Amino acid sequence: MENIHIKHEVKRYSCAVLAAVIFAVNIKTFVRAGGLYPGGFNGLTLLIQGIFEKYAGMEIPYTVINVILNAIPIFIGLKFVGKKFTLSSCCVIILSSILTDIIPSAPITYDTLLISVFGGLVNGLGVSLCLIGNTSSGGTDIVGIFFSERSGRDIWNYILAGNACILIVAGVIFGWDKALYSIIFQFTSTQVVQMLHQKYKKHTLFIITHKPDEVYQEISHLTNHSATQIAGIGCYTGEPTSMLYSVVSREEAKFLVKKVTEIDPTAFVNIIKTDFINGRFYHKTDY
Repeated sequence: MENIHIKHEVKRYSCAVLAAVIFAVNIKTFVRAGGLYPGGFNGLTLLIQGIFEKYAGMEIPYTVINVILNAIPIFIGLKFVGKKFTLSSCCVIILSSILTDIIPSAPITYDTLLISVFGGLVNGLGVSLCLIGNTSSGGTDIVGIFFSERSGRDIWNYILAGNACILIVAGVIFGWDKALYSIIFQFTSTQVVQMLHQKYKKHTLFIITHKPDEVYQEISHLTNHSATQIAGIGCYTGEPTSMLYSVVSREEAKFLVKKVTEIDPTAFVNIIKTDFINGRFYHKTDY
């Protein structure tokens, strides 16, 4: 058990370090070259930097602004979300900030459309690595988790509204073309995250089997989910059979199908994508 815990933490911090490097490199190669403003606290940091540089002639280090902005989310995370999750998020915040300040600018292209698309792809890869490692880039991620679990409501629309405010301010001060290209950047990043991160996608399983008890034990053991057993009759054979109904994550479904086939080679499994569920459902958390 201890070895599993160590491996999990190694995976968490490996993803955190790699994501931090990706975020920093992306800012110095794509984001700043295109004058874009990503969502969340990274975009807010760049916006504040730009405002101070334009109106006060001051170049404030990225690290200073980003760490100050993340102070409250980090406090919330440590107190209410989870120490492991928050400490690894701190690793991403601090390391990405320091690297952003020390890595020299190396623009690959100055075509703003290409920057928006490929910068969004790279940013989405970084965010996906954080999610895979069960960590985050800090800021709105921590705040979103806290308020969602505290209130039981989805507040990501409010975070989206906050990002819109950042873009509006950036558009007024630095030009609407930068704000509009930033929307392309954020959209591309979101699509990459949705494609790579499958943890929270649900699948409904309909398993017709002659060994329902053994199959259910495997479902319970592998996923910690329950199931509903429905007695039936095979129309072709006329023999009694059972159908197990259960909702699991997409990742869990892959393992279950393999296990079900091993238990009952004659089992018939139907998998349906599930968009919404209401009621008691086990959510695996490791904050």
